[in-house]
Amino acid sequence: MVPLLSLLPLLLSVSTSSASSQVSPIYSRDGAATGDKKCGNSMCVAAVVNGSTVEYTLSSLASGSVGWMGMGFGQIMAGSPMVIMWPNWDGTITISQRQASSEVMPEVVANPPRIATLSNDLSTSSSSGATFVYTIPANSDTKQSVIYAFGNINPNSADQAATLQEHSDMGTLTLDLTKALATTGSSSSDNSTTSTPAQPVDSGDDSDDTPFLPYQRTIVAHAITSTIGFALLLPSGVLLARYLRTFTPSWYTGHWIAQFGIAGPVIIAGVALAVRARDQLHATGKLDDHQRAGFAIFALYLGQCFLGAFIHWVKLPAIPRIMGRSPQNYTHALLGLVIICLGMYQIRTGYMTEWPRYGNRGDVPKGVDVLWIVWCILLPVLYAVGLAFLPKQYRQEAESRKGAMRSSSEFEMNRAE
Repeated sequence: MVPLLSLLPLLLSVSTSSASSQVSPIYSRDGAATGDKKCGNSMCVAAVVNGSTVEYTLSSLASGSVGWMGMGFGQIMAGSPMVIMWPNWDGTITISQRQASSEVMPEVVANPPRIATLSNDLSTSSSSGATFVYTIPANSDTKQSVIYAFGNINPNSADQAATLQEHSDMGTLTLDLTKALATTGSSSSDNSTTSTPAQPVDSGDDSDDTPFLPYQRTIVAHAITSTIGFALLLPSGVLLARYLRTFTPSWYTGHWIAQFGIAGPVIIAGVALAVRARDQLHATGKLDDHQRAGFAIFALYLGQCFLGAFIHWVKLPAIPRIMGRSPQNYTHALLGLVIICLGMYQIRTGYMTEWPRYGNRGDVPKGVDVLWIVWCILLPVLYAVGLAFLPKQYRQEAESRKGAMRSSSEFEMNRAE
């Protein structure tokens, strides 16, 4: 009997160890926990696999009060199951499972595919930041695409269906749930050694190793074609007319080919790609400022093409002339410059606001803005240099009109004879 009693502590130790491994199997067969962590501009998303469940931690990066934080399982907002959390005035935290059909405020889902459970003991919120933790049943994902969003404005309601103000930061991340996690530290005593639970660390900028999604590629293609059309081809056509019209009568052919024959298909393709990207994002709400301005500029461009053809082919002698030219000529020239200026501004709003908002891959490199500024300075300089040919142009046009008048007078005299 005594030998059996002496073995009891050993048996209890083995039993406890076995039970522990069944309750919290956050370690792989080689003893390492698995999970991953990725960060955006305003928050981080961490995942730790715990057997049949996954523990997700949403933590703010900047100091200050948090309005709300959320994440979704998918690559785009539309159709992705989301878990959104925010702190309340009484110290509690609301967890809300939602979904959206497009780029609109997500609505509460009564029966989500997986139920998320808030970990109250691990979740904190203060004036210096917030950490929200929840668990959810694991699925078969090993590489998991997630979206995240951060809001500065608190809903001021504990209701799961409370109205959410639009996020101030959002993005997409890819978490590797099979990645082994090392323990963060250990302590030992005479008879035992304990390890601090493993926690994932930020594994780097996710945008560097995540392939572009179809809608992101469409947005990039839209940006490239629109930039070529409005920043290169249209200014080239204007400069061609400004420089060559005093040297060759065929300047008009090159002008309309550049402005309509080449730039036209490129600009139309840019608009079509914008519509396609909006469709891929399942955006059904109102157009934003950039989108409305884009369609307005496109309409101005089409009107400018029509006006140019009208001026060239239809002559209205009854209209008073200014310095030998009809008012519609000056309108055409001025409108062309306005369209280019609006196009350049539109390009900047595209990469400064639309790409961070819809691209979900952070801001564009600083060099893009530098290049835009340089081009905005260079184009007016090139056009101003071309204005030096105006006196020669006016002299040539005056001589042409005099020649036409002489020919007309001689024709009338010959008819009278």
